[in-house]
Amino acid sequence: MSETFYTASLSRTQGRNTWAIIFRHPKRTDPTTGKDGLRVRQSLKTDDEAEAAKLRDDMSALLANPQLWDLGARAQAQALYDQRIVDIFFYKLEGGETDFMALRENMIALPSSQDSEYRRALFLGTTGAGKTTTLRQLIGTDPAKERFPSTSTAKTTVHETEVVLKDGPYCGAVTFFPMEDVREHLKECVSAAVLAAYRKESDAEQMRRLLTHVNQRFRFSYVLGSGPVKEASDFEDEDEGDEGGDEPVETAADELIKRTNGVLTHALVAVKEIATRYGDTLKEELDAGEKDQRVIDELFEDELDNRTRDDETFQQVVDSLMDEIEERFALLSDGKLQKTKVGWPLSWSWETTDREAFIKALTRFSSNYAPLFGTLLSPLVNGVRVSGPFKPTWPGKVPKLVLLDGEGLGHTPRSMSTISTTLSRRIDMVDAVVLVDNATQPMQAAPVAAMKELVASGNAAKLIFAFTHFDQVGGDNLPTAAAKAHHVLASAENVLSAIGEDLGPFAERALRARLTHSRVFLAKLDSKLEDTPEGQRTAKQLTKLLDMIDGIVERPTPADSRPVYDRMNLVLAVERATESFHSGWRPRLGLSVKAGLDKEHWTRVKALSRRLATGIADEYDSLRPVADLKQQLQQRLYVLLQNPVAWNGPEPSDDDKQHIFDAIAEDLSRRLIDLASRRVRTERQSEWRNAFDEAGSGSTFRRARLIAHSIYERAAPVPDVTPSPDRNAFLEDVASATRAAVEAVGATLR
Repeated sequence: MSETFYTASLSRTQGRNTWAIIFRHPKRTDPTTGKDGLRVRQSLKTDDEAEAAKLRDDMSALLANPQLWDLGARAQAQALYDQRIVDIFFYKLEGGETDFMALRENMIALPSSQDSEYRRALFLGTTGAGKTTTLRQLIGTDPAKERFPSTSTAKTTVHETEVVLKDGPYCGAVTFFPMEDVREHLKECVSAAVLAAYRKESDAEQMRRLLTHVNQRFRFSYVLGSGPVKEASDFEDEDEGDEGGDEPVETAADELIKRTNGVLTHALVAVKEIATRYGDTLKEELDAGEKDQRVIDELFEDELDNRTRDDETFQQVVDSLMDEIEERFALLSDGKLQKTKVGWPLSWSWETTDREAFIKALTRFSSNYAPLFGTLLSPLVNGVRVSGPFKPTWPGKVPKLVLLDGEGLGHTPRSMSTISTTLSRRIDMVDAVVLVDNATQPMQAAPVAAMKELVASGNAAKLIFAFTHFDQVGGDNLPTAAAKAHHVLASAENVLSAIGEDLGPFAERALRARLTHSRVFLAKLDSKLEDTPEGQRTAKQLTKLLDMIDGIVERPTPADSRPVYDRMNLVLAVERATESFHSGWRPRLGLSVKAGLDKEHWTRVKALSRRLATGIADEYDSLRPVADLKQQLQQRLYVLLQNPVAWNGPEPSDDDKQHIFDAIAEDLSRRLIDLASRRVRTERQSEWRNAFDEAGSGSTFRRARLIAHSIYERAAPVPDVTPSPDRNAFLEDVASATRAAVEAVGATLR
């Protein structure tokens, strides 16, 4: 019996002349089914029907020839078929993830303190604390006319921003999320819109769900516009005029948005049709077999998502929106746009001496300005790097700085109790970390987590505190600026005491030293500082901040004596770390109850399993199992480092001990990121696949058990008196990493 092969077909979305090819890929896994046969749709970049038909036939011929499917047969395929078809087929088969920081580095190199007088400073802080506003002041961009980088009290900065203060022309380098990441988030938006349509929510709500991802990282309304459906307002007298400061959207963009609104209208009709076609039938099936309404609702959402994602109409909605998104790149008139072999934008770069034109060009990639919605590329950007003669507006020397900004840490304990692995790596690559915190509020969970990360990773010496909104600190008992400062510091000191109880006396000691000697108080950051006395005081504080960053140099060489550690104490530290890891995750998976930890909604757990199963990321929003395991091991081992069983020479001073402990912790932190990533992510990808594939009645519970037992308990088993291969391998991994870090400074683990 002859084998059946896939064939290719052609398509054109509404209002477009360009042809696209659609086929099932025999060597790529469909994340929805877990089987080979991923549906691929790719633009052929031609509007010639005859040419498109020839390309389709080439693809069908390639799909019918299994001998040419392996990467090693690519040269043979190129001899037979059009290069475009070969590139499309072998895309993503070559393996390896794109290193976006390396891409930006090739376009604009980041100076390092190791080989220059430059210092790298990373800004951390809760959303809305003022870290990006502080950065604006240091680079001298006008908050009204230039608006770079963008600010808001809501989550604004969702990509990495890197600014090099350097003489010469203005240079920009921008990198974009991979096509697969954008498409996956868009699918989740369409799925949410289908559910909203079945629930008979308003057209405006359906459109909002279609254009805004639930975790707000991908706000497709920035790219596609807010859509043709006007959302009802709670304010009848709401002013819809813009604030000025940006030029009106150009005519070409007006036409593009008008066409996109037609596509969105069609998408809304399709979403309702999908909801009707699947919803009623599915509801009847579930009602017949299940009596608990809560279970029915959960099963309905899960199964509706499973059934619609493989529906051709659903895929066509995603296809049409992806086409509209890709079309936005055609609005770029300046710079060089580099694309992947299949035509998806990879990076953009430009060099000019015209500051106004440069800032205007950057607007596309970094703005959140509402009048420009429908033309922005901000949600598609994963990194912006610029260099040029940026400098503070107040008098003084131009600092040699590299300033790094990123996504806000979040407002609540749920939103940030663990620092992401990406952020941990950025902390490691900088000289200074400026922790920006709102002086009017007690320290929240996010900055506390940041301080714990800094001290447990041996990087406390990099920390500088920047307390913003200092002009809003007030009270009858605070008549002077000095009194206000003491009030703010007292609140911070309470937090440091709690950290000391958890991570040991040297953790508290290191942080108190930084709070005493490395702090600034900032006011009126959103205005010109020379205009008011408070602003002038802030300018002096910012000058002090620059001096602090510049003064962070190589740490002194510690005394000759080195600590000696006992492996038995290491086992106890690992036991406590793994117990904390599991006790933190079991309540979130709904497998146990713990005060202060809520059960995560099943959709978030499924989204996490999808990302780890497909390799897109090691986290979903605040669900960060890799970072959680790394954090628990790092913190418990930092306590261990402070308690050696002996010294191989005279016992050093506390200052020398601090230097030694930090040196070990810094090296160990790098090793633990790799260890946690390998054990939770790389070595467990098939188990994450199994967890994601769970469907039907009881799937939420089964998925949770799979994650807890087949993944977490195997990745990080709690040491026990009963040996097992998993426990032995895990303990040996941690012991090897610890021994390597300890021996790197001449210490001993016996």
